Amino acid sequence: MIGGEPSAIAIVDRNGEHTYASLARAADTIARHLLAATEMEDLLGERVAFRIAPGFEYVAMLLGIWRAGGIAVPLCLSHPKPELAFVLDDTSAVIVVSDEAGEDVLARLAAERTVVFARVRHLLTSVQLDETLPQVPTDRPALILFTSGTTGHPKGVVMSHAALGANVEALVEAWGWTAEDRIVHVLPLHHTHGLVNALLCALWVGATVDMLPGFDPATIWQRFTDGLATLFMAVPTVYIRLISDWDETATVEQKHRSAGARGLRLMVSGSAALPVPVFERWQEIAGQTLLERYGMTEIGMALSNPLDGERRPGSVGSPLPGVKVRLLDEQGMDVADGESGELHIRGPALLTEYWGRPEETTSAFRDGWFRTGDVAILEQGAYRILGRQSVDIIMTGGYKVSALEIENVLGGHPDILECAVVGIEDADWGEVVCAAIVCRREIRHRKLRDWARERMAPYKLPRHTLRVQELPKNAMGKVTKPEVRTLFKESDTLRHS
Repeated sequence: MIGGEPSAIAIVDRNGEHTYASLARAADTIARHLLAATEMEDLLGERVAFRIAPGFEYVAMLLGIWRAGGIAVPLCLSHPKPELAFVLDDTSAVIVVSDEAGEDVLARLAAERTVVFARVRHLLTSVQLDETLPQVPTDRPALILFTSGTTGHPKGVVMSHAALGANVEALVEAWGWTAEDRIVHVLPLHHTHGLVNALLCALWVGATVDMLPGFDPATIWQRFTDGLATLFMAVPTVYIRLISDWDETATVEQKHRSAGARGLRLMVSGSAALPVPVFERWQEIAGQTLLERYGMTEIGMALSNPLDGERRPGSVGSPLPGVKVRLLDEQGMDVADGESGELHIRGPALLTEYWGRPEETTSAFRDGWFRTGDVAILEQGAYRILGRQSVDIIMTGGYKVSALEIENVLGGHPDILECAVVGIEDADWGEVVCAAIVCRREIRHRKLRDWARERMAPYKLPRHTLRVQELPKNAMGKVTKPEVRTLFKESDTLRHS
């Protein structure tokens, strides 16, 4: 996955600049430590879970796992202990690695499971090790990323080295990546968007990745005005926050920031639908026509607006190199032009399987085509996504969240009898998580969020709650989610938030 000249700068982080040569050495060192720790000559697809902040150590860890023949399992920085435990158990990880920030929790989790725990700083320590690195076949699984599904639990999506390579090659060709590029990286690294689109594409061509420790609008604008960046990728919520920060600055600084943004050759938006007003406002203040694309963890990137040519607001463009697309109706028949249908994808970048879920893997395909669950329409040669078939997937701030998973957690509160979680449209976040609850006794919204924060990632926390006497249900006793949404829209909960 590394294509840079040894002396070229691969990673810029809070500790400075790191060359491709130093990255390669660090990855080799980590690989040898992993092999020594397991007393294996080849990890042979064993899972190595790691929680490391964005930067040189993260990238070296990822590449080191691959060089040792293992499967990388990146952990979310914001996940609380129960969600980290779920991933470790679901993947049966044999090694758990952490930086200093998360070592207390992960060391305890590893000890409870009697698996190897290591600090990344130790793995980067050069010692005399005799382990020869294995030759890893491209069809071997390389990565497990977790995505929420309608079952209510995250599913581990397995990607092979070949699938990752195919996706990266398609994006490099489509978006014109070169070794001269420098990307400002602010995306989470346990998602395809940040890991594959922004990081691996850069490493593949030998470009520079400027990895910021977190999202800070002023810092990002500063990176634009520095004149070094050529690319930027983000979710719509980030662009909304950058616009808000621009609006709050003085006129002279606005002009300076706008001039800096215009110097980048490409800005991309993805992971959630980009509102047309945001598309247009960003074009106005930054001089950039955002490139929208479509993908998901299971398929990588599949559709993209063109690098050169018209980019239509609300459209996700046409198939990337090597990707085939079909729109099918509920009977599995191709729909006529201009009609909507479920988006089916075929190509070399598809998942190998859902980890440990053979039945769900089989049901995800139809005659070799992956069923995305998204409804789309083809308009003048470009696709437009209309929404999810399932009502239980919420897209909030670029994250795909399972309503059923949240319901399972909230249902564990001692004062909640029943609950139903839905997504309500929101100008900033795409959708916000809302929970209708039937309670034994009154629960204050803030108290419930504090309780849930210890059990769920921050982006899964209900933004609004509505106490009801009973949930709307059909004759079969199943909660009717459209009616739950109506309850929120008719209440004062959203208007007074």
